[in-house]
Amino acid sequence: MKSEGGQNWTPITPPRGSNLHAETQISGRSVSWFYVSKDRARSWNGPFRFEGLKSHEEALSARTDIITLGRHDALFMLTAPKADGTEGRILCARTQDGGLSFSSEGFVWDEQTGYAIMPSSTRLADGAIYTVVRRRAHDRFWLEAYRSADLGRTWSCVGTPVRNTGIMGNPPALVALPDERLVPLYGFRDPPFGLSAVVSRDRGGTWSEPAVLRDDGDDADLGYPCALVRQDGKIIVVYYFNDRDGPERFIAASILEAPTLS
Repeated sequence: MKSEGGQNWTPITPPRGSNLHAETQISGRSVSWFYVSKDRARSWNGPFRFEGLKSHEEALSARTDIITLGRHDALFMLTAPKADGTEGRILCARTQDGGLSFSSEGFVWDEQTGYAIMPSSTRLADGAIYTVVRRRAHDRFWLEAYRSADLGRTWSCVGTPVRNTGIMGNPPALVALPDERLVPLYGFRDPPFGLSAVVSRDRGGTWSEPAVLRDDGDDADLGYPCALVRQDGKIIVVYYFNDRDGPERFIAASILEAPTLS
């Protein structure tokens, strides 16, 4: 297969046990894959192995966190192992040729105790990149925010949107509303189990108390949301969930009125 810009992408057969939609592991041996659709997700080609960062591509745990800067220009927020090979820190990479090549721009986090992984990011009205990440240190689990004014080369920690995400933690799904409110949504893994959100009205300077969106989960095995803002201003969030009506997890979706997050 050849991309629009001429890049040759050759489908490969991942090793047995690989997680095709994301990565194989979260250690220094992780490999990331992706699929390509040219008809708005009606059909797909792949999996293809992510390549382009020669110093890091053997150890990336990639998730879908991309900030579009232009037609062929974008930042990719990727999780990489720390220097000692353990999980994990966030790498900002940039492509300016539609994915034909990538450059490593900078690491978000300076490798303190624990990990910083699974970012969810947006570009603010002033051009800054704002990202909320899943954090762990010892037995503490929370969401932490970082900001970059130079397109991902340097970062500063700017706050703690959520001080507790429950046992083992949960990644955020960050959306920016038309009125510039920022909303990270996340699974909450302590009783009562469910989905929550916080809101900032000052571009991430301060945060509301958590708003419980649902609390009918049967146990902590839930969350990992993805979210977007519809044209009518409502938020649609998709996540995995479990309840008392069945033995297995399932994919759920919720549509939220923005005023309910005031």
